[in-house]
Amino acid sequence: MGAAAVETETFLSEHPEELAPVVGFLAAHERRHGSAAPPALIGIDEHDRIELPGVVHQALRKVVAALHGGRAATIAPETMTLTTQQAADLLGVSRPTVVRLINDNMLPAERIGNRHRLLLDDVLSYRTERRTRQYDALAATAEVEREDDPETIRKQLREARRAIAARRNKSAQPS
Repeated sequence: MGAAAVETETFLSEHPEELAPVVGFLAAHERRHGSAAPPALIGIDEHDRIELPGVVHQALRKVVAALHGGRAATIAPETMTLTTQQAADLLGVSRPTVVRLINDNMLPAERIGNRHRLLLDDVLSYRTERRTRQYDALAATAEVEREDDPETIRKQLREARRAIAARRNKSAQPS
């Protein structure tokens, strides 16, 4: 299976009656062990076994029930959305800072009523970009020599900050 992108897919069963043993197994397993003990997948040999996580067990039950009932089952993965507070926690900044980043078009978000929703992928991309900018700033200050005059060092740091701010402003402007 791998880490390939999961696409929306609809499944149809040409022979729903073939699923009767699966439906029976899942029902019997739940009667004996309850829903807290999901079944396991077993491979060819006895060491090839994995317990199904609860959420996978629930999805399997619903898909099997739909297919057995002659209906289609669609798997439609959704990208995880975050509130501004969740994004702030992830980025290690305040919620008002996230709102400012949204308003400055540095962080994409969807407005729903008076609230913003951000895609997890967008927040993680922004975090990566921000870290790259921070590392660039550190690298720019690494050119300072210990033996340099403190005033020379201040000037070099000021120039590095100006260059970084100019780069940031240039990248933030719409194309």
